[in-house]
Amino acid sequence: MGLTMTEKILSAHLVEGELIRGTEIGIRIDQTLTQDATGTMAYLEFEAMGVPRVRTERSVAYIDHNTLQNGFENADDHRFIGSCAKKHGLYFSRPGNGICHQVHLERFGIPGKTLIGSDSHTPTGGGLGMLAIGAGGLDVAVAMGGGAYYITCPKVVNVRLSGKLSPWVAAKDVILEVLRRMSVKGGVGKVIEYTGEGVKTLTVPERATITNMGAELGATTSVFPSDEMTRAFLKAQQREEVWTPLCADDDAVYDEVIEIDLSKLEPLAACPHSPDNVKTMSEIGKLKVDQVCIGSCTNSSLLDMMKVAHILKGKTVHPDVSLAIAPGSKQVLNMIAANGALGDMIDAGARILESACGPCIGMGQSPNSGGISLRTFNRNFEGRSGTKDGQIYLVSPETAAASALTGYLTDPRTLGDMPEFKLPDVFTVNDNMVTLPADEKDMDSVEIKLGPNIKPYPETHPLLETIDAPVSLKVGDNITTDHIMPAGAKILPLRSNIPKISEHCFAVCDEEFPKRAKALGQSIIVGGANYGQGSSREHAALAPLYLGVKAVLVKSFARIHRANLINAGILPLTFVNEADYDKIAQGDQLVLTGVRKAVEEGRTELTVVNKTSGAEIPVLCELTGRTKDIMLAGGLLDYTREALK
Repeated sequence: MGLTMTEKILSAHLVEGELIRGTEIGIRIDQTLTQDATGTMAYLEFEAMGVPRVRTERSVAYIDHNTLQNGFENADDHRFIGSCAKKHGLYFSRPGNGICHQVHLERFGIPGKTLIGSDSHTPTGGGLGMLAIGAGGLDVAVAMGGGAYYITCPKVVNVRLSGKLSPWVAAKDVILEVLRRMSVKGGVGKVIEYTGEGVKTLTVPERATITNMGAELGATTSVFPSDEMTRAFLKAQQREEVWTPLCADDDAVYDEVIEIDLSKLEPLAACPHSPDNVKTMSEIGKLKVDQVCIGSCTNSSLLDMMKVAHILKGKTVHPDVSLAIAPGSKQVLNMIAANGALGDMIDAGARILESACGPCIGMGQSPNSGGISLRTFNRNFEGRSGTKDGQIYLVSPETAAASALTGYLTDPRTLGDMPEFKLPDVFTVNDNMVTLPADEKDMDSVEIKLGPNIKPYPETHPLLETIDAPVSLKVGDNITTDHIMPAGAKILPLRSNIPKISEHCFAVCDEEFPKRAKALGQSIIVGGANYGQGSSREHAALAPLYLGVKAVLVKSFARIHRANLINAGILPLTFVNEADYDKIAQGDQLVLTGVRKAVEEGRTELTVVNKTSGAEIPVLCELTGRTKDIMLAGGLLDYTREALK
């Protein structure tokens, strides 16, 4: 029996466990990346471990999220991250060099390697044939220190592509179709592996769009083969030497197979407020548009920009539409400036933003009240744009550009004949915005520069024997990390200050939660299905930790957030019977006794007693040997400190 591509990479990196679906495995990590919204905490955690220099093949610190300098906070974070990178052996991608996933794809990604990043869209690297996984900052810090990364051995889903995309139908429409079929929780515990003849028709940037937004499936990651198309991309990036062929065996066995004929796809849009609320243009109908934003790590490649520029050339953006475009990297910006595409965009009336995440994480360009905004981004969660009642639709760059001209949601197939868009034989390479680390002989002299907004990791404690606490908050299904710990220009600068950022925890759901939780001292959160979907931000665990949350009891968890809760020492519990969710109300007093002993003994079923109502509720506390030890220690930082002694 042959192996899937996923199994081949996992096998080559396996350091603990066996490749048995559903069991925990530890894998060696070749590369890591961080971005500035998560990086400050990751490097504080790395420093706390006492490891002098990173032990990966390549680790890169990017500045791309908190790039609005409204105060000293963001600039101080950037300075701190830069000093840590120089001292500890990381490459440092400076502000303006581009979005981490776009730049990593261009300059650092290597087929067959493992990559974890403190950003949920790290799977972008799967477009190159990497096994690239989003993780919490503490997991990344441990990997930088040479530690293994632990995941549940995933199921592997084969999305078999046939045919070729029709003119003006895009890679974005492929992943929207997958989301329509699988949903935002359909990929949990799975790797999505793309195969078939249709793969050969997709360029690396197109593949990267698909793997990037695979994060919205809840998948561990997504991956494409490394083939001649991959080789051509790397050759054009002037680093063909890192290419290696890699694909699944012909007789590989998959847990699930999805067939997609690319030639039958049509332009799609994800409607408010979920990436899987996918409809065709005709299903949505004539929709007046207020704003169009093109960019993000999903759709900001040179190929995307060239298509947009072609559509806009010689035309003018509709007077009722604000069009903003953010090229994904300095490389992309340089090349469209040189070939005239940038001028075509500007002439048409586009507002050109810096090469950064920008409006995708609420950093500017919030739409008007109740405004309809078409975005080439990956998430359209309620309020994420910075406008609480903004109506965000996720579309391809082709659809976005066509709609910016007409003022209405427009099927790009109405544009007429589509020219052939080709990647260049040679990209313009200039890595002068990447700062190299200090030599080992000089690293001790590098000063770590801490600003006044940068606060230490929250205090942690070993797991208690008894948790007796009220329910400080009860929420429903599909709670995202944007609900738990919002992004945006006002809050992101506080990412390195857990006490301050905790004041905004769950404010989207309940403005009184932070004050209530802190006043209670200890509390429990109750939630529905797919709790914690979305971003990898560990702040969605660290802020509740600071506010005294001891346990989170839900119907089911999203993968990264559950791992982050364990890393923070917060007990993750799930209902045995989902109907028992209705037996708990906000304010009820819950008690779990014998918790520490049960975890030590490896017992997975506990009983929650609702002291308010008298109900006894069976819950699951599924911790493996390693996660059990992490929880007993009070979190991954405490566990790692002990292991390094």
